[in-house]
Amino acid sequence: MAMNGKNKTPNVAIVGRPNIGKSELFNRLIGRKIAIVHDQPGITRDRISAICTRGTQPFALWDTGGIAGAGESELTAQVRGAVQEAIQESDVLLFLVDAKQGLSPLDQELARMLRKAHKPVVLVINKIDIEEHEDLATDFAALGFSHSLSVSAAHGRGISELLETIEQLLPSPSTTDQSPATSHQSLSIASIGRPNVGKSSLINSIVRSKRAIVSELPGTTRDAIDISYQRDDREFLFIDTAGIRRRGKHSSSVEVFSVMRAARSIRRADLCILIVDLTMGVTAQDKRIAGLIQKARKAALVVLNKWDLIKPKRNEKQTMSQLVGETRSGIFFLDYAPVLIASALTGENIDNLFALIQKVQRAAWKRIGTGVLNRLLRAAFASNPPPMVSGRRLKLFYAAQASGKQGELQPAEFVLFVNDPRLLSETYRRYLEARIRRAEPYPGLPIILTCRPRQETRRK
Repeated sequence: MAMNGKNKTPNVAIVGRPNIGKSELFNRLIGRKIAIVHDQPGITRDRISAICTRGTQPFALWDTGGIAGAGESELTAQVRGAVQEAIQESDVLLFLVDAKQGLSPLDQELARMLRKAHKPVVLVINKIDIEEHEDLATDFAALGFSHSLSVSAAHGRGISELLETIEQLLPSPSTTDQSPATSHQSLSIASIGRPNVGKSSLINSIVRSKRAIVSELPGTTRDAIDISYQRDDREFLFIDTAGIRRRGKHSSSVEVFSVMRAARSIRRADLCILIVDLTMGVTAQDKRIAGLIQKARKAALVVLNKWDLIKPKRNEKQTMSQLVGETRSGIFFLDYAPVLIASALTGENIDNLFALIQKVQRAAWKRIGTGVLNRLLRAAFASNPPPMVSGRRLKLFYAAQASGKQGELQPAEFVLFVNDPRLLSETYRRYLEARIRRAEPYPGLPIILTCRPRQETRRK
């Protein structure tokens, strides 16, 4: 499968040794900071993608993990495989080298790999910060690439020329290319959770490609990785986020950046999948992450992963029901999120995830008629009146469901015209939400009650 599923947007990949500025070049070409930039080798261990729209033809730019280095032998082979896959799936390859470090044996080995790919290659000689550094580029002429440019990713030198060269080498746009309008119709889904709960494994299982590197080392995914996928003529963008750790356990500034990125991934996703490790149950950190999703008012699902490790030989359904109940009790404030028990490793129940996503999408179309809603809420007020607050009680005059964009995974919002919004307690808010869900469950979607003041004398 191509890196963009069946999307016709061309692919451009940055490849090279670790710590020579690939992420910096990526950020410079995209025009905003997406990849983490840090002087610690091996930080980008997987491929990160974004659409570059700075030229006349948009293309998907991929920042690959550095080949070798970092001293983590298990991961190095995986990163090498990820880069080889990037080479196979790219239309243009940007071979980045470090002018200040000079030509290395690893550069020469990479050059041989790239020549075998029979793809257009641009040799990008980085860290030519000023004109006086141009002489450093002569070492790399021996690699024999016809397209060669000197740049400074840190200072932006030569970036315009690089974009022009990329554009010349891109395949001609076809009539089947996605327009900007259709490209935004893909559903963004963020995979959220603690380190090592199976976020990358879940996405691998879904897309059936080891695009996201899976390792037993916690914190393998240190940044958010965007993975396009097409299924049944629907476009999905899976955001594989870095694991969120407790603040006291950040091992470095990179971990702090990763937590910030994970929170940003929640904000830009249409739907968040909270992944919980069944072998550990719901932890305090899972609750904190669920709180971030709730605070962002995002559509949500919960996947209880690693079912293969605890699956009983008998009473399977009873065990599943018990586990779902325990999860709902543990993260009761995210009770609108459907719960799925699955195994990313074996693929069990993974297909059911898409059925749940469709269920949430269908719920986003649901509306409660104004007459039905007002009768429902008045009955709720009558059967359980609001509490007195400083001698006053909340009064409901009128309610209506806010008009949102149908089909988008937006919260179900209801506007309540009341005597004083300050009289609505959190307990009573939850009670009203439960009564609304009894009429229309809105699975996976948060319900928002927005109160607006209206003088009683204005009632007709």
